[in-house]
Amino acid sequence: MREPGQISGTSMAPPFTDLSAALAAGLRDRYVLERELGRGGMATVFLARDLRHDRPVALKVLHPELAATLGPDRFQREIKLAARLQPPHPDRP
Repeated sequence: MREPGQISGTSMAPPFTDLSAALAAGLRDRYVLERELGRGGMATVFLARDLRHDRPVALKVLHPELAATLGPDRFQREIKLAARLQPPHPDRP
């Protein structure tokens, strides 16, 4: 088992960057980063393990250069919208 804050890579995952290392260090008490899932024009998404709830989660991290330009408002709206989504079959994992 990995220690909190440790990143594990797989042969298919893109290489981790300074961003992912800084993220892993900053979130080590709450999440274990598993791998990068994807990267877009605005953000990078990581697969992580939520240590508090022992479940897999996706962490979306706004690119630092955009965060400085856009500010947190747009990202906060997206977080609130995503939090309201309900799975179609809540009784299934």
